[in-house]
Amino acid sequence: MSYPKRTAVLASAAALAGSAVLMAAPAAHAEVVDVNYQCKTPIGDKSAVSPIDIKGVKSGGGYKVTMSWQKGVSSSPVELGKGSMNPSATIKLGGADSGTMTVTGPANQEAIPANTPIKISDLSGTYTPKKTGEVTFTAGVLTIKALGTTTTCTPTNDPEPSLTLDVTAASGGGAPQSGSESGSGSGAELPQTGPEDSAIALGTLGGTVLLAGAAGALWLTRRNQAAARVRH
Repeated sequence: MSYPKRTAVLASAAALAGSAVLMAAPAAHAEVVDVNYQCKTPIGDKSAVSPIDIKGVKSGGGYKVTMSWQKGVSSSPVELGKGSMNPSATIKLGGADSGTMTVTGPANQEAIPANTPIKISDLSGTYTPKKTGEVTFTAGVLTIKALGTTTTCTPTNDPEPSLTLDVTAASGGGAPQSGSESGSGSGAELPQTGPEDSAIALGTLGGTVLLAGAAGALWLTRRNQAAARVRH
């Protein structure tokens, strides 16, 4: 193969390598999941199904997790005046982590008519990773406090996770994620702080591969020119 052709092949290979690294960047996975709630109210049991959406946004050393209801749940035999209903909920953690986290939100901004589904406002909380790896977030128990009473709504259909995140423990604990390496000099691990930061780190690596390929191509071109001058 001639030097010009070899140069073009090397440059193309470097560009493809950089693209492949960028495509490998991890991303959060979220989906809306139907949750069948069985609610224990002061006036008896009620049931309702609501699609649940959970989102996670990187915030400092953790994630701001927001839980949303697309339909109302339970109801009240009397009108709930503005600010008289306070909701909270738990989210079950799975995968690399375990336990629950709590999300809270504001009281109702408008009056809720009697005998109508109670619309829950978006609830949020902060999740700080204790383990490194893939963590799932699944709807847990919803608690509604209103007019001195408490209603608890528990999922009964064993819902699937609404959100999956690849996280790194804030303290550096837990098992390292697949693909992490230690440097031969300092021994420090490559930084992995979640989907967005991982994409940036991998993008930088891809750019380095591309520049290395371009440098090699330039060296081969200059070598070819030097050889041509010697022959002439």
